[in-house]
Amino acid sequence: MAKMDAPDDGPSPDDMRRMAQRAAEVAADWGLELGPPFALSRYSFVAPAGADAVLKVAWEHDDESDHEADALQLWGGDGAVRLLRRDAPRRALLVERADPGTDISGLPDDEATAVAVETGHRLWRPAGAPFRWIGDHVPVWLDHAERDGAGLIALARELYAELEPRRATLVHGDFHHHNILRHGDRYVAIDTKAMLGEPEFDVPSFLWNPLDSAMTAERTERRIAAFAATGLDEARIRAWTLIRGAYLGIADDPQQADVLRHLAG
Repeated sequence: MAKMDAPDDGPSPDDMRRMAQRAAEVAADWGLELGPPFALSRYSFVAPAGADAVLKVAWEHDDESDHEADALQLWGGDGAVRLLRRDAPRRALLVERADPGTDISGLPDDEATAVAVETGHRLWRPAGAPFRWIGDHVPVWLDHAERDGAGLIALARELYAELEPRRATLVHGDFHHHNILRHGDRYVAIDTKAMLGEPEFDVPSFLWNPLDSAMTAERTERRIAAFAATGLDEARIRAWTLIRGAYLGIADDPQQADVLRHLAG
């Protein structure tokens, strides 16, 4: 499972069964034939619906996914998969299926980073309502993490107090290797947790992925430099990496906590 933004314990087996049942109902109503669900689906039921589409039913308590359809509609297939159909009451989305759908985790690191930079710049665009602002949520996530005994919270609060988070740009919210897929001759993002913020907020989850890898100072500095070279604020990337690493539990690993401290100077 990718190191995603997950401040809670996620759906139970009963929740997953209910989502699968709802997906079957939606598929029947829309005349779709569902395949087996994808293995990396953790907070939702996601399965192929024929050769060219994917049906997703989000967990009812995953409020970070509330505006996924709105974001996909705004992007219009530029930088992300295209929205084909939605059923808001049943939290169901039908989106185009990326072909071949391989993620960028298998690419050489510099190539994967270049793809992520290019994809990010397609996604980061001006937006407003109905998207929520990260500034209304990050303090709550820090409080939650502090109650759970997460590391580096005090330093994270210091950095956050100095940031004054911006609110004019749509961000992906879970931007990492396993959510960027090859689609023909281009790459597209999936599984957005869309909110209003700033591009620098999106970079940290890319820094501590892909799966089965650990942050190193050298690799992380190289990736940050690639994003900064295209106009992002390096200092804000560093601050957000420690802040988000603290509330998401990345800092609970001593080795990665050392890298986060290094980034914060």
